[in-house]
Amino acid sequence: MGTLDEKLHSLRAGEISAEQNIQNFLDKIENEKYNAILYVNSEALEEARNVDRKIKQGRAGKLSGLAIAVKSNINVKGLKTSCASKTLENYSATYDATVIERIRREDGIVIGMANMDEFACGSSGETSYFGPILNPAARGRIPGGSSSGSAASIAGGLSDLAIGSDTGGSIRNPASHCGIIGIKPTYGLVPRQGLIDLAMSFDQIGTLGRDVYSTALLLEVIAGYSKREAVSRKVENLDYTSKLTPDLEGYKIGYVTEFEELTDRRINSEIKKSLEKLEMQGAELVEVNLPNLNKALPTYYLTTFVEFFSATRKYDGRRYGYKIEDVCGEEILRRIHIGSYISQKEYSGKYYRKALQFRSLITRELLEALRDIDLIAGPTTPKLPHRLGEKISPLDMYSYDVLTVQAKQVKSEISLLEYSFRQNLLKNRRFSM
Repeated sequence: MGTLDEKLHSLRAGEISAEQNIQNFLDKIENEKYNAILYVNSEALEEARNVDRKIKQGRAGKLSGLAIAVKSNINVKGLKTSCASKTLENYSATYDATVIERIRREDGIVIGMANMDEFACGSSGETSYFGPILNPAARGRIPGGSSSGSAASIAGGLSDLAIGSDTGGSIRNPASHCGIIGIKPTYGLVPRQGLIDLAMSFDQIGTLGRDVYSTALLLEVIAGYSKREAVSRKVENLDYTSKLTPDLEGYKIGYVTEFEELTDRRINSEIKKSLEKLEMQGAELVEVNLPNLNKALPTYYLTTFVEFFSATRKYDGRRYGYKIEDVCGEEILRRIHIGSYISQKEYSGKYYRKALQFRSLITRELLEALRDIDLIAGPTTPKLPHRLGEKISPLDMYSYDVLTVQAKQVKSEISLLEYSFRQNLLKNRRFSM
């Protein structure tokens, strides 16, 4: 079918119906081998027929019958929002998250709920209660996490678009491993209402697609102010697709020297080639230093452990589901125990409060680095994806996030995302925004 832009044109011109588009994906999902989709929307075809009627009347929205896979921690009314856990395996959402309301308003169709690391705890796609997700782009390798199923659904041709959530790299990491595009928006740009989050001060819903246009289009639909949330940002111009351009003349792009020290030489070699291409397109490369980069990972995890422990206290087995400690996987239990430990009064100053202090330091350092440049380009993960089932230590698993967590420390008015679309840097899938 070509690009998503071309498919949209075909849908609106009646060359292919929304019903045909959805049926094609349903057929693929029925025979899929990636364990990417946990639940299929049984009403998808009827929704597609309604979109076809709107297309004939010239009233179809921006998404006009496109199929969207949704990470299983985002509420979709009537579908199981299990967080890929036994705890919530029988929980069916009673409402649509704000982002789902906006997708439906623009005639996008939820094709199904995507698999993920259980409760978004993981960087490999292997901790799901329903089994590991396979990487369509690298056979036998992990797809990355925690938005593993969302990324695999795009790479495996099971949906047109997907949404996921990013805590410390959970969209960017699997997008990189699966060879697609993933966007972690600025905190507050996309409403979080309806998201079952891992850590409330970090989590952000974002988009995944095969190309930049795809992710920009979906972001236009789901972004924007919501009066339901205190952290929602008021942004006037959300027309990202019109800003896409390969012209980088006059832009300054920073490259962090510390990234290279932490990253596999094979990845560094590819990043160097990509930076050279950016120079050829008119960009000026500027060396940037983030001396406290090595503190970002422990700062991030100490903070999220506490927030995750707090968030899981409602899964007590009394109101819905099972008691989480009784049925969860090893990684979830590890984070609950650590979060419980460092939340205790006698330890909170030693760990959690100290992490918040470093978080402020990292924020200042990153904003200072961005003062004289337009954006920072670099690798998404420091190493290539390991083999499925390969035993690695928790610390090695956490290290997948070392290059992405520093962006999560920033809660400012600076939007890295808006810069990135202007430059169209995400044409290179190895870049992390």
